[in-house]
Amino acid sequence: MDPLPNPAPLASKLRNTLVRYHSIEDGEWRVAKKTKDATVWRKPSEEFSGYLYKAQGVVEDVTNRIVDHIRPGPYRLDWDSLMTSMDIMETFEENCCVMRYTTAGQLWNIIAPREFVDFSYTTSYEDGLLTCGISLDYGEVRPSFVRGFNHPCGWFCVPLKDSPSHSLLTGYIQTELRGMLPQSAVDTAMSSTLANFYSDLKKALKT
Repeated sequence: MDPLPNPAPLASKLRNTLVRYHSIEDGEWRVAKKTKDATVWRKPSEEFSGYLYKAQGVVEDVTNRIVDHIRPGPYRLDWDSLMTSMDIMETFEENCCVMRYTTAGQLWNIIAPREFVDFSYTTSYEDGLLTCGISLDYGEVRPSFVRGFNHPCGWFCVPLKDSPSHSLLTGYIQTELRGMLPQSAVDTAMSSTLANFYSDLKKALKT
């Protein structure tokens, strides 16, 4: 088990990585799934042998409220059907923490429940916010879970210029689920999970 990293350089590196993903040319992405709520693209990840996914959709709400529902905190467990538990293990500053969370089994339990320990950081970006994270090898692995690993991930949320009560939400996700899994099952699950994330989030914001 690694010791906890110094949060400031890790946060800075994480933000720079996400901003770089955000500037990848449109032509490098391939559409993986399209729904009324979001479009999901993917491209080979530079971090591991799977894909970096990009999801984007317009959400009818102000930036701060949307990000409060996404980042670690009391809202996330209420609406995110994939997340089954979440504990804040360490808090560095108001916008910076280490959390442990578990996810439900997927695809008729072909993908068993997973546990993640992530460093999470929320910061300003343009007129909106960026909330991002990366997994750490920290804390004991519980025997009933496979420990997954999130390579740099994050959500950019910025108000629409002509309609500030709506926000453009763009996510970058690259999750290494680990364990013995067919890659095709992982890819199917990722695209669907990201599309469902938008519809679940929209429902939660309306309540």
